[in-house]
Amino acid sequence: MSRFFVLGSAFLVLGLCAAHAEEPFRPEAGKFPPLEKSHTYRGELVFVDHANRRGSIRMTSPGVFRFTAPHPFALLPYALVRYHGAPADLRDIPLGTMLHVRAFLPPDPKTSAVPVLPANNREKTKAGALGVAPAENHVLLLEDEPSHCMREGMVWKLKEVEIKNREGTITASRESKQAGDAKAAEETLTFDASTRIWRGREYLRIEHLIAEGAWPASGKKSNGGQTVQLGITWKPTPGGVFTRFHISDIWLDDAAMQNAAHQQTETHKAFMRSRWMPGWIDAVEYGKFGRATVTATLFGGMDASLYADFTKGGSALMNGVENTLKHTEGGTAGPTQMAARGTLLDVTKMPGNAPLGSSGIRIRFETDLITEGMRPARIVRVRPAGWPDVHVPREEYLSDGASSIDERFPTPAIFPKY
Repeated sequence: MSRFFVLGSAFLVLGLCAAHAEEPFRPEAGKFPPLEKSHTYRGELVFVDHANRRGSIRMTSPGVFRFTAPHPFALLPYALVRYHGAPADLRDIPLGTMLHVRAFLPPDPKTSAVPVLPANNREKTKAGALGVAPAENHVLLLEDEPSHCMREGMVWKLKEVEIKNREGTITASRESKQAGDAKAAEETLTFDASTRIWRGREYLRIEHLIAEGAWPASGKKSNGGQTVQLGITWKPTPGGVFTRFHISDIWLDDAAMQNAAHQQTETHKAFMRSRWMPGWIDAVEYGKFGRATVTATLFGGMDASLYADFTKGGSALMNGVENTLKHTEGGTAGPTQMAARGTLLDVTKMPGNAPLGSSGIRIRFETDLITEGMRPARIVRVRPAGWPDVHVPREEYLSDGASSIDERFPTPAIFPKY
């Protein structure tokens, strides 16, 4: 058994034991749950059902990583997904990516898109590993390695590279960006010719680093604690190593990381403008003959330019969606034709720090024809009139409106029984 596996297992056991002291927390409708009450875990993305905002993760544990069966998860309606330090959709993240997860019990087990498990399930051993099937499978925060490090003020420090035939291992540790961490555990990660290396606006190959003398053509060389950000995935590892992760990307400087974040931000902005901004309804003031004024809170985690498009006096459309953010009004007619139309009476930034999941931005929307899906605590999507008027693909809407909340592709029956 390798020294890395023994050390890694020890840290995982300590983390799991600390997690066991937490009481499982179930979010309530209309309230953003506190991040500190979430259950934390890490694992490999192995399955994505992007239209239903769910997937499966192979979780790390003291057991043999490849033996662990994938564990299903669902995104909360207000979940934040981060990739390359920027907002993302599940469809943006490649399979195999190692992700950091903060999750809760299902808010409403009756409408869960993934299996509902006993609240103490993370204390159970499954397939020889502890804590790999927690009941906290509704995710508030899902982020890849560089996103996690940037949020936490962490960096990777490269200690030594060993290479042969354009592949090998790097010894590194994740540490605080400001002061370093003398107690940070070193990890051994693999790389190969497919590993992407970024510097400023340059895309480098391993051969370029060898030609510059930064890496040896063969053998070992010290990296001297070089500060970088890493993209981390998992690949099957030869040599009987139980748990070792793979480097997909190395960002050698801040400019390179900012470039990657910018590209991902633009991808997500275009996506959101075609799907509409999600939020939930705080209150409805009903008038006569279908008129109503709706107060709603926009969900967080988007680029600031998207929120800037919501302006007082501007025209907007609002449509009911279910907990996977699928449009529930419109069907083949499209959400634009069936949505409530009206005017933004107010756009207000609430005081203080908004909880994770909330933008802290509240809108008051007046319409002369309110629809069934627009009630307090219900989820909606809102589109400023200037955003593109497009039809979403078939898998991203419900054909029969809000009454068909169980219409999903595929159903939870595809997942394992616990």
